[in-house]
Amino acid sequence: MNFINRQVAAGLHEEIALELYSPPSGAQRKWPIRYRSIELVAICTDLGTIVLASIISVFLYRLCTSWAAAGFANAIGSAIVVSAMFVSLLKIQGMYNPSELLVLRSQVRAVCGALLFAFIVLAAAAGSLNVSDEYPRGAGMAFAFTSLALLVVGRALIKSLLMTGLSKRKFAGGNIILISDQPQSSDVGLLPTLNMLGFCVTKHFRLPSPRFGSDHRKRLSARVIENARGSNVEEIIVEADPNQWSELRAFVAELRVLPTPVSFVPVGALSEMFRRPTRDLGSTVCVEIQRGPLTFLERAIKRFTDLVGAGLALVILSPLLAVVVLAIKLDSSGPVLFRQQRCGFNGRSFSIYKFRTMRVLEDGPSVIQARPVDSRVTRVGKWLRRTSIDELPQLINVLYGSMSLVGPRPHAISQDGQFDKVVRNYAFRRRVKPGLTGWAQIHGCRGPTPTAASIERRVEYDLWYIDNWSARLDLAILVRTPIEVLRGRNAY
Repeated sequence: MNFINRQVAAGLHEEIALELYSPPSGAQRKWPIRYRSIELVAICTDLGTIVLASIISVFLYRLCTSWAAAGFANAIGSAIVVSAMFVSLLKIQGMYNPSELLVLRSQVRAVCGALLFAFIVLAAAAGSLNVSDEYPRGAGMAFAFTSLALLVVGRALIKSLLMTGLSKRKFAGGNIILISDQPQSSDVGLLPTLNMLGFCVTKHFRLPSPRFGSDHRKRLSARVIENARGSNVEEIIVEADPNQWSELRAFVAELRVLPTPVSFVPVGALSEMFRRPTRDLGSTVCVEIQRGPLTFLERAIKRFTDLVGAGLALVILSPLLAVVVLAIKLDSSGPVLFRQQRCGFNGRSFSIYKFRTMRVLEDGPSVIQARPVDSRVTRVGKWLRRTSIDELPQLINVLYGSMSLVGPRPHAISQDGQFDKVVRNYAFRRRVKPGLTGWAQIHGCRGPTPTAASIERRVEYDLWYIDNWSARLDLAILVRTPIEVLRGRNAY
């Protein structure tokens, strides 16, 4: 690498500086693909993989049955529908970004979710159009499992190739001119990233400070134009602090004589703003400073799971619920169900349903939590609280939408206000719906919270759950909940 340092005016050490980069002799051969094309390649790979899975499943199914060859056209048509929905869902979630393709676990999770949704839609469409005879269920199942297997294997291969391409700088890249206000070093700024992605930085100019005036800026633009004109430079990249935008805008305006695209890479304190998602708000660009804990698709999946799970649970457990109702009525006087105001999603209060386990119905500004030996608890109530059966009426809350099957457990409004003052970040729990069970509960955080340490521990688990939510995590919590109930920790 040759370095040329040119001073525009004597005595000024922050002048325009120029670095000329020459590719080393005997440079390794690059792959015929650019980093910016990875997203398109991944999309095309998924489309081809799903169509290939359909073809394979057709031949496998025909080997086992006497399915007519005419069904081949239906299989290809189904593959086109599934692949279009699958790719669209992943594209909306941003899962084709190269940085996301490197996270295999999230990729597999997204692939399973999108593929499941696509096949549910396909099955619903086939049933409504009465074409199930033309495309048998067995062929559809073979198609689904083959697609899942090939897509997961494909994700592992894409990650491996992407890591190899980045670590060994295998990606092809065009010639660019870099203009930066950062220190000129091969270890800082944008330069290492550009080299890793395969770009060849033919010229590197130092952006002068605005205090030097417009003359220095014009000299820089003239030098950039001189080097770019008639060359094979494909792009000009400007790396600078957005606080200098007035100067940068004037500088870029002087480069308009070139047909070369100019890109801006922000650095400094304001650069974080450019990493945020944006959307149009009328004629104004709106920057998303904070996103919700769940996307629209994730909320839809969670709500669908709540409706199906709560509905099935109420039907299956209806004999048990009837026995509990009868036992409560025979044991003590009073209503079967106990209602209490709890703090829910976004701080909204709602009435929670529980089987009555005490002789009192406490609600309002003063609520005393249950103790290990509590005279208020009825004979049947001790058994209900021990087994957590008293919580089952909250399945009605889940159907109504005020609760979810899995989430942070809600507390009485009076206690919620106290905890909010004592525990830092306690209010973050309200970013999602409260749950019938949760990550904290399967780790033994059940029952009363007599100390600040006990509620802090519960909040830590709840916040971890919110930050790491997935449908798979919800399923794992639901499976582990009965085991925790049988252990009976802190339940009284």
